[in-house]
Amino acid sequence: MEYDVVVIGGGPGGYAAALYGASAGLQIAVVERDKVGGTCLHRGCVPAKEFLESAAVWRTVTGAAEFGISAQEPVIDFAVNQRRKSAVVDQLYRGLSGLLRGRKVTVLSGTATLLAGRRVRVVDGPDAGTEISGRHVVLAAGSVPRTLPGLDVDGRHVLTSDEFLELERVPESVAVVGGGAIGCEFASLLSDLGAKVTIVEALDSILAGCDEDVSAAVVRSFRKRGIQIVTGAQVKGHVPVPDGSRTVVHLGDGQEIDVEAVVVSVGRRPRTEGLLADGTDVQLDERGFVVVNQYQQTHAQHVWAVGDVCAGTPQLAHVAFEEAIVVIKGILGEPMVPVDYARVPWAIYCHPEVAFAGLSEAQAAARGIPVVVKKDPFAGNSRARIIGDTEGLVKVIAERQPDGSAGRILGVHMVGPWVTEQLGAGYLAVNWEATPQEVAQFIQPHPSLSEAFGETVLALTGRGLHVG
Repeated sequence: MEYDVVVIGGGPGGYAAALYGASAGLQIAVVERDKVGGTCLHRGCVPAKEFLESAAVWRTVTGAAEFGISAQEPVIDFAVNQRRKSAVVDQLYRGLSGLLRGRKVTVLSGTATLLAGRRVRVVDGPDAGTEISGRHVVLAAGSVPRTLPGLDVDGRHVLTSDEFLELERVPESVAVVGGGAIGCEFASLLSDLGAKVTIVEALDSILAGCDEDVSAAVVRSFRKRGIQIVTGAQVKGHVPVPDGSRTVVHLGDGQEIDVEAVVVSVGRRPRTEGLLADGTDVQLDERGFVVVNQYQQTHAQHVWAVGDVCAGTPQLAHVAFEEAIVVIKGILGEPMVPVDYARVPWAIYCHPEVAFAGLSEAQAAARGIPVVVKKDPFAGNSRARIIGDTEGLVKVIAERQPDGSAGRILGVHMVGPWVTEQLGAGYLAVNWEATPQEVAQFIQPHPSLSEAFGETVLALTGRGLHVG
């Protein structure tokens, strides 16, 4: 059969392209090797955040006495949490499957290979041997966790995010290799649930892509909670102890870390093995990512790519959604607005949470942009005091005008309680290139956590209330 669009991969980018295209009347087929929803729904964003919510519940219960509420000493049954996580994932999976059926999207099960002439062959799985073609093809094959030499994944001592999310109990001690977003989320929830955690990061700091004030706030919080952070360290390998109960991680400087488990969180690589047959004209870069232009077009005519499989993407599910919309608009001949990766919203769900959009102070300096900066700590925020969560701050960076005043807002950076739900106004300010004078007109409810953003922007006008 020939479809208007054949999508290889049913993760966020793939199913978004299918749903958006089908709603515009296109005939769509999706080939998915596992379950629609992809890594994000089944082995990534959703299950990880469910575990992090369990950690938040634990913190609430253990801190109840501060509010005059007596509770018995809590006990975590991680197997129950696993069942709840599976139920949440299954409900979302069934809902997504229903949406695809309702919009008459054909879903084929198996691994797909793109052939010349925009033909797609299912090479394994229930629909093995099926061959279809598309007037357009969208590559959305996703990614898999990267590993390191000397840390071969065995599912017992060495785990990636895939294996970690299937654990039935919390290990007593864990080395988290990698201090990026995923590593910090795992370290945070494991620490909350009672594990002794050590983060091992090769760079000079954890959360290296964040503004320095934000990452410093997370470091202070982590260390206060007993999370050990080792930076500038190279992992050389590990050696299990004779009884198999633990393993010893060896670092390049001679340090040894004795732990029950190692969680490897060093990024993801594209799933492009077997994706392309000869003659497709699709190009891969030296790391195996699909090369695309700003409109998600590959070097092959009418072949597009979205999500983690693409070179240069930040590998965020919500970015894949937007890339998919760009593709479908291009297929329909509608005006396309490419994704500006420098201004996409980021959300990291460790405790304290992190959220940001736009340039950090260091990035602005590297580009030679003079800036005006204001910060508002949550310690002075009424709602933060009420809920008993005052760590963190809001930082807004604006371009400095010739007269020294603050011009367009370049970046909004938050660390603290529920900031992943507060970034919307900051994201809009950055992407609309608004000025503090414009944004300061918006009234923030009181008392609310969002007041911190409003106060910081008001301070940039030169007439702040609580922020100097």
